[in-house]
Amino acid sequence: MTNGKITGRMIAAARALAGVSQADFAFSAGLSLPELQLLEASGSARLSEESDRIAVCKALDYFGVVIIDEEDGMGAGVRLKFSRTDVRQLTRLESEGGAVGADDAP
Repeated sequence: MTNGKITGRMIAAARALAGVSQADFAFSAGLSLPELQLLEASGSARLSEESDRIAVCKALDYFGVVIIDEEDGMGAGVRLKFSRTDVRQLTRLESEGGAVGADDAP
């Protein structure tokens, strides 16, 4: 998790980078769509509620986005945790389906 310096602009940038709609992000965070819209509308103001920060971090992690904190004279930002190739491979593996069973071979 990040040190708590998450802004509405960072959330919007993270969603755009991951290609996730507001509705899908809100659902994954356990927030209502109006709550997420309000957070994003706050612009550069930092999230003040710990519960909001935890919810947003949960969704960021789910969608593979990392918050980059300010350091070395550079501003904060967002980046993907995995490369696009990794994401395609993970998506393919998760959507294979099939019967659920024990992983141990006889």
